[in-house]
Amino acid sequence: MIKYSSKEIKSYNSSKLAKGEKGDCFVRAIATATDVDYDTSHKFVAKHFKRKPRKGTENHLIVKAMAGFQEEGMEIGKKRFKVLTLPKSRITNTYKLYGELIDRKKTVKSFIEDNPKGTYIVGVSKHAFTIKDGTLIDNKGNEFKPTRKVDSVYQIKIDNPVKQLELF
Repeated sequence: MIKYSSKEIKSYNSSKLAKGEKGDCFVRAIATATDVDYDTSHKFVAKHFKRKPRKGTENHLIVKAMAGFQEEGMEIGKKRFKVLTLPKSRITNTYKLYGELIDRKKTVKSFIEDNPKGTYIVGVSKHAFTIKDGTLIDNKGNEFKPTRKVDSVYQIKIDNPVKQLELF
């Protein structure tokens, strides 16, 4: 099943930031994975991933920031999340070729089949999207391409809610 991020992200259609953006697939992936509005996700990605307006998010900055979140957790929109970078063994398939075992990157289709539950931010060549409980959530125009090779995956799990300071 496929859903479009523009319909899944809270306040997307009323966001002034979203109207002027391009190259924002990672902003949308964070928004759909964490269920926050577009503007909150946009500010979060700009701050933690050093994303510039109307420019894509650089992969090496994603890897670095996600590694930090794996240790410390991630807080966005008054919610806390655990982040797990999936190991190579979870994003590759092993085949026997001429008597030798080789690893090949999973396709998007095989990753979804192997991970029907959970929330994942998936990186493919120069693009990112969310898979939530077996449903692909992506930008309109990036229709489902089942044979795209998975480069990286970050599992996002809700953590304990952020507690507000109580004065009375």
